[in-house]
Amino acid sequence: MDENAIEWRVSPGLVPYPEALAGMEARAAAIRAGDAAELIWLLEHPPLYTAGTSADPAELFNPENFPVYAAGRGGRYTYHGPGQRVGYLMLDLDRRGRDVRRFVHALEGWLIDSLAKLGVAAHRSPGRIGIWVAGTDGGGEAKIGALGLRVKRWVTLHGFSVNLAPQLSHFSGIVPCGIADAPVTSLAQLGVEDHGEFDLALRRGLGAFLTAIEAE
Repeated sequence: MDENAIEWRVSPGLVPYPEALAGMEARAAAIRAGDAAELIWLLEHPPLYTAGTSADPAELFNPENFPVYAAGRGGRYTYHGPGQRVGYLMLDLDRRGRDVRRFVHALEGWLIDSLAKLGVAAHRSPGRIGIWVAGTDGGGEAKIGALGLRVKRWVTLHGFSVNLAPQLSHFSGIVPCGIADAPVTSLAQLGVEDHGEFDLALRRGLGAFLTAIEAE
């Protein structure tokens, strides 16, 4: 399908989470009704935590008393804040093939390929959700991106977050995505300074991502 038929939106500033959640829900309903185009929405949030449907209260510490929102997506607790690129995807899987597993795999590949264009070798980690890189200490691995999705009447909601240059200490207020034995990292920590290139890499890889969703 033509990638130009999808609205590509980049919001400036910090978008309040309730506003984004309401916007996603409304847009997904309009897509299902045939009244709106699909949407890929890139933004940043003020500091906050979101709770997925599997969130465990024991994994929330929140020493800085950031707001906590029920997200309605799968997964556990995540952090969002300035310096983190969040991407919300409202795509119609009824038109693109009703294969959620393939959609998630394609989304992971899109993020990995986009990071590769910035010189960052990211990868999937067996048994662990998200996008990973080699640890900066030369051992193990660190998480640079998170995925959290919901599919409602075959329209996707939520999407991904990739750490460009957030305050990494804010992640210590939760057990990120329930994974306690691996650190969180960012492009800044890896020495990548031109963070604006990430959006461009995503945009250039959109066609390949859509093809991967629809592949038989």
